[in-house]
Amino acid sequence: MSNNKMVKVGVLIPSECQLLDMACVDVLAMMSKEYLGLLPMLPKHIPALAPSMSFFYITAPATASGETADPHSPGLLQLTAGAKMLATHDILHPDVQPGKLDILLVPGPEPGADWDEDVLGFLKDHAEQRETTDVLSVCTGAFLCGAAGVLEGRMVCGPRGLQDVLRKRFPGAEFVGEKYRWFQDGNFWSCGMLILFCSCSCSIPYPPPLLFGLGLTLPTPVRITKEWTPP
Repeated sequence: MSNNKMVKVGVLIPSECQLLDMACVDVLAMMSKEYLGLLPMLPKHIPALAPSMSFFYITAPATASGETADPHSPGLLQLTAGAKMLATHDILHPDVQPGKLDILLVPGPEPGADWDEDVLGFLKDHAEQRETTDVLSVCTGAFLCGAAGVLEGRMVCGPRGLQDVLRKRFPGAEFVGEKYRWFQDGNFWSCGMLILFCSCSCSIPYPPPLLFGLGLTLPTPVRITKEWTPP
């Protein structure tokens, strides 16, 4: 049986983010037909079952700096450790509008940052696509998701050391990061840091159902967790 599904993955970086948080998108890429098909040691039926994937690195619209500047042309994004990356789309691009993406990854920004209402609305509108889009928040991505209203009424993980800060800022959410390494509530997945995203993606019984297109039907809301264990 061959899987002909194309999974569209967006990575939302409005201005800057943690390099390792952004790089965790590669965990998803390694589940793709394109990646698995390069591994000769795998039986051929394994990459055949995997979906194809396309990736969109999404940012806020650029500010025009002159008459010839394109205000909607994505530019270089600042990451930690002095790295920069080129965005592929801005939030106005028709290919990344709500309903067009299967997964939207939100890597951790600087927690004290502010975001434009257009960016927050873009994120919230994607989160409201509960039947078609999974939103994955990594580390301080919880601050961006909270500012967009995505956390309201949900159980959320987030960084373990910032639980009190998150509770004060977003009282409408229930933060469980002191107990759980990662948590799923409906179509919203959250974890405390990069390593826990890998755990979230790889140690649950199945990755997000949309990823493999297996027709799984899950009750709403779905809540899947992984507790902290003593060293």
